[in-house]
Amino acid sequence: MAVKILEDSITFEAFIDHEDAGFEDDVCLRFTETCPEDEKVFYGGENNLYVTRDQARKIAMEILKALDA
Repeated sequence: MAVKILEDSITFEAFIDHEDAGFEDDVCLRFTETCPEDEKVFYGGENNLYVTRDQARKIAMEILKALDA
């Protein structure tokens, strides 16, 4: 499921990239921006960050810790 943030100008998705199944870092964190160039947070319209499953779990835990603080 995609999550829209920053007034729906950025879409965040996290998924297992089955085309990269042979690599340890097969979890894709995708950020897609639809806002004008001068308002972009990232340099491209779509940015993919590949992490390992362990790193993805750690990211999720950090988010949960921040919510519980």
